[in-house]
This record gives sequence, structure tokens and C-alpha cells, in this order.
Amino acid sequence: MHDYRNNELCARYQRGQTKDYAGIVQLVEAHKNDIISVDHPFIVAVALKNTDEMVGEIVVMPNDGCISLGYTFSYNYHRKGYAYEALSLLIDTLHERYPQMEFICFTEPENTASMALLTKLGYTNYGYVEKITSNVFGKWVNGNP
Repeated sequence: MHDYRNNELCARYQRGQTKDYAGIVQLVEAHKNDIISVDHPFIVAVALKNTDEMVGEIVVMPNDGCISLGYTFSYNYHRKGYAYEALSLLIDTLHERYPQMEFICFTEPENTASMALLTKLGYTNYGYVEKITSNVFGKWVNGNP
């Protein structure tokens, strides 16, 4: 986690991520017992099945009928399908448990890889919002798929 959070390929589009080693240790300790719920934010570690090597993380932030997702995957595993597989499973699980929730993601306008991933996941690009300096992507927003 420390390695990829401090790598320019992974970190350039991340806002507010803890990058120092001590902070990451605190983050892991604080979230090691997280459960899937819309009552509070949680973090999902993504690891390889055969080795348990952590390849990324997904942050889930529920708020007022909406689930916002953020994700970072190690540069060693970009464009290998791991982000798509992990996000697909998590999004489907969350939607099955909480079908009334809308799903939102925000991306930097230059983050074409993330925008392509969200499109592949079935999100709609609602465009750039200057106030938050991000492109907004949504799924199941206002009852639309």
C-alpha cells in the first residue's frame, strides 16, 4: 500500500490519501474490521487469491442515499482486469443489498483510464463539475441504470 500510494502513476489523481508509512499503518488499524454497510464509510482491500498480495483498495463512502466509491490499484496491476473484477463484484453486492442507493464516482478530467473503467462498469458520465474540479459518473441515479 505504501509503495503504490507513493508512486506517481497511482498517486497523481488521488486527493487526500495518506501516503506516509505511519499514517498508512494507522489507516489499516482503524479499518481492519470494516464491514459492508451503508451506515459508515469502509475500505475493502483487494488481494490476489493465490498469494494474498494486496493489489489495491476501494473506499466506500455512503452518504444520504448515495454511495461514492474511490479506488487505487498498484501500478504493477494496471490494465490487467483486477480493478474491473473487484469493482464489479463490490458494486453488484452493494446494489443487491441496497438497491435504493445511487452510486457516484468522481475523476480528474485527465484520468482517462479511470473514466474508461467507470464507463465499462456501466456508469454514465454526467460531465465536469467546476465546483469540485472533477468529472462526475453515476449509476442508478434517479432510477436510471
